Amino acid sequence: MRTTRRRPPNSIVVQYALARRGVPAPAALARWARAARPTGCVTLRVVGAREGRALNRRYRRRDYATNVLSFADGRHGDIVLCHPVIVREARTQGKSVRAHYAHLVVHGVLHVRGYDHDDKASARRMEAREIRVLRRLGFADPYTVE
Repeated sequence: MRTTRRRPPNSIVVQYALARRGVPAPAALARWARAARPTGCVTLRVVGAREGRALNRRYRRRDYATNVLSFADGRHGDIVLCHPVIVREARTQGKSVRAHYAHLVVHGVLHVRGYDHDDKASARRMEAREIRVLRRLGFADPYTVE
Protein backbone atom coordinates (compact mmCIF):
# COMPACT_ATOMS: atom_id res chain seq x y z
CA MET A 1 0.00 0.00 0.00
CA ARG A 2 1.36 3.39 -1.00
CA THR A 3 0.66 6.43 1.11
CA THR A 4 0.84 10.00 -0.06
CA ARG A 5 2.17 12.76 2.12
CA ARG A 6 -0.02 15.79 2.55
CA ARG A 7 1.58 19.18 2.55
CA PRO A 8 1.11 21.14 5.75
CA PRO A 9 -1.23 24.12 5.46
CA ASN A 10 0.45 27.30 4.21
CA SER A 11 3.56 25.44 3.12
CA ILE A 12 5.95 26.85 0.53
CA VAL A 13 7.61 24.49 -1.94
CA VAL A 14 10.48 25.72 -4.10
CA GLN A 15 11.38 23.99 -7.37
CA TYR A 16 14.25 24.73 -9.75
CA ALA A 17 13.91 23.73 -13.40
CA LEU A 18 17.37 25.08 -14.26
CA ALA A 19 20.83 25.39 -12.76
CA ARG A 20 20.63 27.42 -9.56
CA ARG A 21 23.57 29.69 -10.38
CA GLY A 22 22.52 33.26 -9.63
CA VAL A 23 19.10 32.26 -8.31
CA PRO A 24 18.22 33.07 -4.68
CA ALA A 25 18.30 30.17 -2.24
CA PRO A 26 15.10 28.26 -1.46
CA ALA A 27 15.01 29.67 2.08
CA ALA A 28 15.05 33.26 0.78
CA LEU A 29 12.34 32.59 -1.81
CA ALA A 30 10.17 30.90 0.82
CA ARG A 31 10.72 33.72 3.34
CA TRP A 32 9.64 36.34 0.77
CA ALA A 33 6.56 34.28 -0.11
CA ARG A 34 5.59 33.88 3.56
CA ALA A 35 5.96 37.65 4.08
CA ALA A 36 3.09 38.17 1.62
CA ARG A 37 0.95 35.92 3.84
CA PRO A 38 -0.33 33.23 1.49
CA THR A 39 -3.63 31.72 2.57
CA GLY A 40 -2.75 28.21 1.40
CA CYS A 41 0.07 26.13 -0.02
CA VAL A 42 2.26 27.81 -2.63
CA THR A 43 4.75 26.30 -5.07
CA LEU A 44 7.46 28.58 -6.44
CA ARG A 45 9.04 27.24 -9.63
CA VAL A 46 12.10 28.94 -11.14
CA VAL A 47 12.34 28.20 -14.86
CA GLY A 48 14.37 29.05 -17.93
CA ALA A 49 13.19 31.03 -20.94
CA ARG A 50 11.91 27.99 -22.88
CA GLU A 51 9.54 26.83 -20.14
CA GLY A 52 8.54 30.41 -19.29
CA ARG A 53 7.65 31.09 -22.91
CA ALA A 54 5.72 27.81 -23.28
CA LEU A 55 3.65 28.49 -20.16
CA ASN A 56 2.94 32.10 -21.15
CA ARG A 57 1.90 30.96 -24.63
CA ARG A 58 -0.33 28.21 -23.27
CA TYR A 59 -2.07 30.14 -20.49
CA ARG A 60 -1.94 33.77 -21.64
CA ARG A 61 -1.62 33.29 -25.41
CA ARG A 62 1.48 35.50 -25.47
CA ASP A 63 4.47 34.09 -27.30
CA TYR A 64 7.31 35.29 -25.07
CA ALA A 65 8.77 34.49 -21.69
CA THR A 66 7.50 36.77 -18.93
CA ASN A 67 8.94 37.46 -15.49
CA VAL A 68 6.24 35.88 -13.31
CA LEU A 69 3.08 33.84 -13.84
CA SER A 70 0.63 33.09 -11.03
CA PHE A 71 -1.94 30.32 -10.97
CA ALA A 72 -4.50 30.12 -8.18
CA ASP A 73 -6.62 27.09 -7.39
CA GLY A 74 -8.71 27.78 -4.33
CA ARG A 75 -6.36 28.05 -1.38
CA HIS A 76 -3.34 26.81 -3.34
CA GLY A 77 -1.19 28.54 -5.88
CA ASP A 78 1.68 28.04 -8.27
CA ILE A 79 4.07 30.86 -9.09
CA VAL A 80 6.47 30.54 -12.01
CA LEU A 81 9.51 32.81 -12.03
CA CYS A 82 11.51 33.05 -15.27
CA HIS A 83 15.14 33.55 -14.27
CA PRO A 84 16.57 35.00 -17.53
CA VAL A 85 13.78 37.58 -17.75
CA ILE A 86 14.18 38.56 -14.09
CA VAL A 87 17.95 39.02 -14.50
CA ARG A 88 17.49 41.11 -17.65
CA GLU A 89 14.82 43.30 -16.04
CA ALA A 90 16.87 43.81 -12.88
CA ARG A 91 19.82 45.05 -14.94
CA THR A 92 17.60 47.29 -17.07
CA GLN A 93 15.89 48.73 -13.98
CA GLY A 94 19.16 49.22 -12.10
CA LYS A 95 18.24 47.00 -9.15
CA SER A 96 19.72 43.87 -7.69
CA VAL A 97 18.52 40.50 -8.93
CA ARG A 98 17.72 39.62 -5.31
CA ALA A 99 15.48 42.69 -4.87
CA HIS A 100 13.69 41.99 -8.15
CA TYR A 101 13.10 38.35 -7.18
CA ALA A 102 11.71 39.45 -3.80
CA HIS A 103 9.33 41.85 -5.53
CA LEU A 104 8.11 39.27 -8.04
CA VAL A 105 7.63 36.56 -5.38
CA VAL A 106 5.54 38.97 -3.30
CA HIS A 107 3.68 40.09 -6.45
CA GLY A 108 2.92 36.47 -7.36
CA VAL A 109 1.68 35.55 -3.89
CA LEU A 110 -0.61 38.59 -3.85
CA HIS A 111 -2.08 37.46 -7.19
CA VAL A 112 -2.70 34.01 -5.70
CA ARG A 113 -4.43 35.76 -2.77
CA GLY A 114 -6.76 37.51 -5.22
CA TYR A 115 -5.07 40.88 -5.69
CA ASP A 116 -4.95 42.23 -9.23
CA HIS A 117 -3.94 45.30 -11.18
CA ASP A 118 -6.57 45.38 -13.91
CA ASP A 119 -7.58 48.98 -13.21
CA LYS A 120 -5.96 51.99 -11.53
CA ALA A 121 -7.64 51.53 -8.14
CA SER A 122 -6.78 47.82 -7.85
CA ALA A 123 -3.24 48.50 -9.13
CA ARG A 124 -2.74 51.15 -6.42
CA ARG A 125 -3.98 48.74 -3.71
CA MET A 126 -1.75 45.93 -4.92
CA GLU A 127 1.32 48.16 -5.30
CA ALA A 128 0.81 49.65 -1.83
CA ARG A 129 0.64 46.13 -0.35
CA GLU A 130 3.80 45.10 -2.26
CA ILE A 131 5.67 48.18 -1.03
CA ARG A 132 4.67 47.50 2.61
CA VAL A 133 5.69 43.84 2.47
CA LEU A 134 8.98 44.61 0.73
CA ARG A 135 9.78 47.40 3.21
CA ARG A 136 9.32 44.91 6.08
CA LEU A 137 11.77 42.62 4.29
CA GLY A 138 14.31 45.43 3.95
CA PHE A 139 13.81 46.18 0.24
CA ALA A 140 13.19 49.56 -1.36
CA ASP A 141 10.01 50.55 -3.18
CA PRO A 142 10.22 48.62 -6.45
CA TYR A 143 8.21 51.27 -8.29
CA THR A 144 10.59 54.13 -7.50
CA VAL A 145 13.15 54.79 -10.19
CA GLU A 146 16.45 56.09 -8.84
